[in-house]
Amino acid sequence: MLEWSVEVLGAVCDQVVVALPPGVVAPAGTLGVVGGAERSLSVRSALRAASGDPVLVHDAARPLVTVELAQACLDALDARDLDAAVAAAAVTDTIKEAGADQVVSRTLDRSRLWAIQTPQAFRREALERALAQPDDVVATATDDAALVEALGGRVGIVEAPRENLKVTTRLDLQVAELLLRKRGQSPDSHGAKKGTDP
Repeated sequence: MLEWSVEVLGAVCDQVVVALPPGVVAPAGTLGVVGGAERSLSVRSALRAASGDPVLVHDAARPLVTVELAQACLDALDARDLDAAVAAAAVTDTIKEAGADQVVSRTLDRSRLWAIQTPQAFRREALERALAQPDDVVATATDDAALVEALGGRVGIVEAPRENLKVTTRLDLQVAELLLRKRGQSPDSHGAKKGTDP
């Protein structure tokens, strides 16, 4: 899955830095760094090794990212005067909030809700400032844009196709493989040709 994303990111970024577990070799054409115990700590390690501004952060667990979506996130920074631009899908399910007892306390207005994804584009200074916070603060973030928001940064939404799914279960992997085949890419081929969708 990592290699599928690397192909797309390499088409829009001058440099691709990959945070990996110790002992794992980075894909060809990328710079590998040792990741942290939490996702934002891994991003911090990768950012320190990366050059350039703006910066694009992407989770390899989303192998169906496209060149168009990554570029749209980058373009939104200047077009909308943002500190960060995040891929997101409008929430279509009814969302209820419940306590530890699993009793519903309220139903949220889904017209205002977005499921946040990656890629996420950042102005380098905004991301550096967010990740410079203490480890315990950084480690609790479920995405880096939340850290930027908490410091008063402007974060904008870039609508993503529903196909930009996150692979967390075997079913997700099967769906991703089907979608990649539909695009004309075999999951066994390890990525698209540079400059095309995966």
